[in-house]
Amino acid sequence: MAESDTEVEFKKETVSKVLSSFFREDKTKLSGDATLLMAEMLKVFVQEAAVRSLKQAESEDCDQVDIEHFEKILPQLLLDF
Repeated sequence: MAESDTEVEFKKETVSKVLSSFFREDKTKLSGDATLLMAEMLKVFVQEAAVRSLKQAESEDCDQVDIEHFEKILPQLLLDF
C-alpha cells in the first residue's frame, strides 16, 4: 500500500451546498464556522473509514481494499459517529 502525505480537504462551497440542500425553509442560513466544522467532521469520517477498511483488508490477508471491506466496517463506523 502506498503512503501519501497529501492532505485531503472538502471545499467549503461544496459542504455548504450539501448541507443547504437538506434545509426545509429557504430562510435557514449556515454560518461559515458551521461549514468549516462540518468539513472537518467529514474529513475525519472519511479518514477513519479508510483506516478501518484497510485494517479489515489486512485482517483478511488482502493486498487491496475493496468495497466489501468498507461495507463490513460501515455499520460500526456509523454507530461510532
